[in-house]
Amino acid sequence: MSTFSLAVTGQSLILHDIGGDQTPEFEAVKNVLHGADLAFTNFEGTIAGSHGGWPLKGSAYGSSAPDVLDALREMGFHALSLSNNHAFDLGPSGILSTLEEVERRKFLHGGIGQNMGEATSPMTASFGDRTVSIVAMDGGPGPQFMYAEDPRGDRTGRPGVNPLRITSVLEVDPDAFETLKNIRERIGYTNVDYINDCQPDDSPEIDDEIEFLLGRSIYRKADRCERGVRIDETDLQRNLRSIEGAAGSGALVIAYLHHHHWASDWLQTPEWVGKVARQCIDAGAAAFVSHGAPVLQPIEIYRDRPIFYSLGNFVFHTVADSPLWLRQEVWESVVGICSFDSDNRLAGMKLYPVLIGGEDGLLNDDIEQRLVPHAAAGLTARRILGRVIEHSLKFGSHFEIVDDIGVLRLR
Repeated sequence: MSTFSLAVTGQSLILHDIGGDQTPEFEAVKNVLHGADLAFTNFEGTIAGSHGGWPLKGSAYGSSAPDVLDALREMGFHALSLSNNHAFDLGPSGILSTLEEVERRKFLHGGIGQNMGEATSPMTASFGDRTVSIVAMDGGPGPQFMYAEDPRGDRTGRPGVNPLRITSVLEVDPDAFETLKNIRERIGYTNVDYINDCQPDDSPEIDDEIEFLLGRSIYRKADRCERGVRIDETDLQRNLRSIEGAAGSGALVIAYLHHHHWASDWLQTPEWVGKVARQCIDAGAAAFVSHGAPVLQPIEIYRDRPIFYSLGNFVFHTVADSPLWLRQEVWESVVGICSFDSDNRLAGMKLYPVLIGGEDGLLNDDIEQRLVPHAAAGLTARRILGRVIEHSLKFGSHFEIVDDIGVLRLR
């Protein structure tokens, strides 16, 4: 069996027609994708198709026409994760339309389904002499009704997203814990109030000795103040079994997670993400890919398998409704080309830097004109690569820059 090359990119939030862009810099990016045996991205959205649907969000709502999937195919993508915070923007109808349209175009995909079993099950296809499976999860935060559900009792099943439910927990020191708890009691806030605040979701269970509830938040007594998370163990084990089953059949498994539980500094990586990633690899995943934080984050190599903590954005069709989107790092990323040996172990990696909208686009604050990624070169390429290389060092990953490309030094 020959080596297999997998291209991975930032997330693709694609709303507009990009067929008219034929700049050499965009063509260079497409050539990189077409040169891989398989190119993978996260389709950050939902399709407005034959099943209809209604917006289930406020200003953060977004949906795409089916032909954006043709644009992704033309770019070189044949594999998509579909689990993310926009997948349910049109409700179950949008899930069904998205499934219909990606399957019509014969994408390998994962992360949504007509019920929980289907959304969790590894989707599998062959590319050359390699079988590839995707197990894609969403960590929220989002309403519980966006997640797929199997039929049980008198409840019907629900089309939706494959969950890895993650609850934010605010850890505070003992003095702060008692102060906050006293404030809660003085204003008369009870657990019944919390149950009402959580509607339409069920309220989470807590440990009354060290935790209390206030305003949709869980406060936990700890030795220091920091943000933490609680990962649903049932969801985690269900997804690990799915990965294990696909890997056991000989597939190269891509484990994918989308989440918005970022660190306060979104260039940093929360510890819990690494723990989940390593569990996925221990279960048999050949690669762990994550998005959510809209910036490029470090790369770790664990047991000869890559962990991409966040690849940021690849296509990012948004509006200038927040100063956050003007930050330069939002528009910078890499295309990672991973080579795997016959045992699905990493044999090499190259990073091709990209700049969404190109150099001219970065000079223009009209971010809605930054439609496609351009190959970066020179100082821009070295800046993008230099940042991810520096941040990856703390995970023991060593890259060097050769001709504006990041090259992994395998030990």
